[in-house]
Amino acid sequence: MSKNTNKPAVQGAKYALDQLKYEIANELGLANYAQTDKGQLTSRQNGYVGGYMTRKLVQFAEEAMAKGQQ
Repeated sequence: MSKNTNKPAVQGAKYALDQLKYEIANELGLANYAQTDKGQLTSRQNGYVGGYMTRKLVQFAEEAMAKGQQ
């Protein structure tokens, strides 16, 4: 079994990232994602969650950068 070595760049961000993940999964119609066995989901379903998370995080960063330049 592989060991997850991903470490967040900001300590303490894990809770916020998990909340974002569950919110996005809910928006995509994957209700109760926190308790769902991710191995039973398709790669496409899991990929959508990660892809939309990335899209949202980039959007948040772009908005923050735009506010800083004004």
